[in-house]
Amino acid sequence: MNVMNVHSINGLLLDGRLDVPGLFPKIEELSSAPVGFEHDFGLSALPEEPGLIMIRGGRQLGKSTWLELRLRDTIRDAGAGSAFFLNCDEISDQQALFDSILELTRRLSRKTKIKRIFIDEITAVKNWEKAIKRLADQGITRDVLIVTTGSKTIDLRRGTERLPGRKGKLDRTSYRFTPVSFSEFGKKAGKFFKGRSLLSAYCITGGSPVAINGLIKNGKIPEYAIELTRDWIFGETSLQGRSIESLKMVIRGLMERSPFPLSLHVLAEDAALANNTVAHGYIELLKDLGCLGSSMRVEANKLRPVARKASKYNFTYLLAATAFHPAKLRTLEDFDALPGEEKGKWYEWLVAGELWRRAAIAGEDSPEQQYFWKNDEHEIDFVHKNVFIEVKSGRAAASEFMWFPKIFPHKKLSVICDSTFDTGYCESVSMEKFLDPG
Repeated sequence: MNVMNVHSINGLLLDGRLDVPGLFPKIEELSSAPVGFEHDFGLSALPEEPGLIMIRGGRQLGKSTWLELRLRDTIRDAGAGSAFFLNCDEISDQQALFDSILELTRRLSRKTKIKRIFIDEITAVKNWEKAIKRLADQGITRDVLIVTTGSKTIDLRRGTERLPGRKGKLDRTSYRFTPVSFSEFGKKAGKFFKGRSLLSAYCITGGSPVAINGLIKNGKIPEYAIELTRDWIFGETSLQGRSIESLKMVIRGLMERSPFPLSLHVLAEDAALANNTVAHGYIELLKDLGCLGSSMRVEANKLRPVARKASKYNFTYLLAATAFHPAKLRTLEDFDALPGEEKGKWYEWLVAGELWRRAAIAGEDSPEQQYFWKNDEHEIDFVHKNVFIEVKSGRAAASEFMWFPKIFPHKKLSVICDSTFDTGYCESVSMEKFLDPG
């Protein structure tokens, strides 16, 4: 099938012709996929008011498909010429972006109350925010909702910060496009997996629709999904003027040292970096991409962060972990063959990813910032909004946590494990129940 150019797409949208093959290629791909997923990232419906919405997130999560669906629905519900489309991979610079949006605003139907322009991968255009600012300052987009997506998440975040007062009066304008939830995964894909393999499948696919459907169809994650994920991260690394080889060393160090606290000094030595500042830069890169969470240690009495202590680092986008893991995990058998200690890392990453996902949906400024507690004898993996969570990859006993009420009276500990117990101060919960509380 030939790829339709943007001019042809917008001509069909102007005429309201939604049934032409090739108009919505991502939607058409869904028809051949075993499973289609609903994405819940905090934006349940597009607002009817004008303004600017910016959606950032990693590759292979389904942003472009989501955008096509919203574009199609707008034309279907609001009428012909109510929405147009731009692909910034085909736009050379900020002036070309300005001119393209200006032209589309002039073509929008005057008969429709709702007017929208959908822009895919806006961060492909250098200084894109300057074009958006000029359009807003000149009143050109005063009646238009502009919906943008971007995989260069660092640039999109910083571009957002450079647009004060130009995003309309919407209650919320910035969103993180999150992986498919475990609940949605189980509902739609559960029939293809049984027992513990459902959890294993969710671990290695990271909630990526492409990876999930590849695993269902062929019994393994397609190599192109892995390569696109790696290339996305490498591309962001190069754009920051950082070394791809050093990034690989940093990721290897993070995987080997997880789940223990890791100082920047040790990480810098592991990755042969010049100093702690350089190591910090790579950590911030992975956090900005939504691939990594940084967990600060808190003190026991007031649960305040202790910045001078070493942090823990957990992968929050598990397809990225799969893409770089030395075991080259592609099948359920690959994951199930991991040693128990290594699986324990993945389960802790899975919890970190779920906490990140919930925080991102809620619109928290820094969903990648997490917390843990530790003293000389004991440790709690996550302290999240006054909730204490310990992760065990197998069975556990309530007697292991008799110390908890002595240090944290009137608090309750949730232990994610395969056992069942509830002492009043300590309660077990399965990983599946934690991920899908119902």
